[in-house]
Amino acid sequence: RTGGLAEAVAGLAATQAAQGIPVAVVMPLHRSVRSAAPALERVAGPFQVQVGPRVEEGRLFRIPTEPGKARLYCIEHPYFDRAGLYGESGMDYGDNLQRWAFFCRAALEMLPRITRTPCVLHCHDWHTALAPVYLRVYHQEQPFARAIRTVLTVHNAGFQGHFPADGMTDIGLPWELYTWQGLEWHGRLNLLQGGLKFADLVTTVSPTHAHELRTPVGGFGLHDVFLWLGDRFVGIVNGIDMAEWDPATDPHITATYSPEALAGKARCKAALQRSFGLPQRRRIPLFAMTARMTHQKGLELITGEYTLFMLEAQFIFLGTGEPRYEAMLKMYEARWPDRISVHLGFSERLEHRLMAGTDIYLMPSLYEPCGLAQLRAERYGAVPLARRVGGLADTIQDGVTGFLFDQYSSEDLLRVARHVMDRYHDTKAWEQMMRSAMQQDWSWDRSAERYLELYQRALGQPPVA
Repeated sequence: RTGGLAEAVAGLAATQAAQGIPVAVVMPLHRSVRSAAPALERVAGPFQVQVGPRVEEGRLFRIPTEPGKARLYCIEHPYFDRAGLYGESGMDYGDNLQRWAFFCRAALEMLPRITRTPCVLHCHDWHTALAPVYLRVYHQEQPFARAIRTVLTVHNAGFQGHFPADGMTDIGLPWELYTWQGLEWHGRLNLLQGGLKFADLVTTVSPTHAHELRTPVGGFGLHDVFLWLGDRFVGIVNGIDMAEWDPATDPHITATYSPEALAGKARCKAALQRSFGLPQRRRIPLFAMTARMTHQKGLELITGEYTLFMLEAQFIFLGTGEPRYEAMLKMYEARWPDRISVHLGFSERLEHRLMAGTDIYLMPSLYEPCGLAQLRAERYGAVPLARRVGGLADTIQDGVTGFLFDQYSSEDLLRVARHVMDRYHDTKAWEQMMRSAMQQDWSWDRSAERYLELYQRALGQPPVA
């Protein structure tokens, strides 16, 4: 995985399978998949796939899983036997258009080996957005395909799959589809737009983000398309694994605790301060952030003119990202080593320990379609301080389970942070806020129920013309 998309798909599929829904996941056989799942079983192949002027050869493998679990299939091709998933050294692979076009066509060719119809083909982001297009262009007359309905989930509309117009020939689609009503967007090929036009239903990962995508400011240039979708477009909040993220049983943390018995969190805080080289000060608020250090995550608000680091508090940052943000945080760490600790790396164990030990979790995002970190933070009583955007607005109750600010500015962030500090020093009020946050239900069961309703709706209506 490279981010939250893989975790969301895995969580949804696992929950659906546990509920008795027959579910299969199809993904490329990346090099990292092969190394993590050596017990691959070949299902089909080699088989031929026509992609534009090329005939490509693929193979279908299955990763063995226990009965009652989601079935996992992988499509093999040299396209995916690489060190990265989408690119390397900060650069996309130059043949990404051909790679993902092949994957979509190969997956459709193999569907009869994987499932029966009627079924729902649930696609995610621009990489699989061509699947609904290919399904209707090349498979529509097949009885098997006529019983398929498609759902496309947009996890991050900031990435749309833009390519030169002559890519239409490379992916084997007729030029009649290269219009503003199809795949053309400002003189370029836009794969996500094509998927939005051809999918039977479209979702994104929170109701507020669905509203944002319908606006010129928040729609990443596709707001007219999202508006055009009308009631075919809905927002469903992601979930988390409530068993994995449970401070009452977590094996990664120093001491377990629960809403009814919070004492263990103080021990977790002391251990976190020790491991990150900060003085063990029980009554000083500890802010923390674990994220990709990018513009989207609001790092300039933290390192900006009205800096949070003027507060009488401690700060921990965990993650990697753009060199300018890494350098700025390291500069502040060198200036105030007893207040700021920066770890340029990531591990799931460290993330668990950070959630358990911190008092306030920072998410000053420019945009955040859903966010998973704030759900984990609430689960661990790490009260989130976040900007009122996307899924953050849907999952944080301002003043009850966390704190929200509106303006994308360091000044507004600092204003609310001072309010957070005041609340923190009211021990009784703070503990009540922690308990309210920890008692939220962010399980995938809730989200899977919404998706099941959506699947039933898709199967009960004719395909999009």
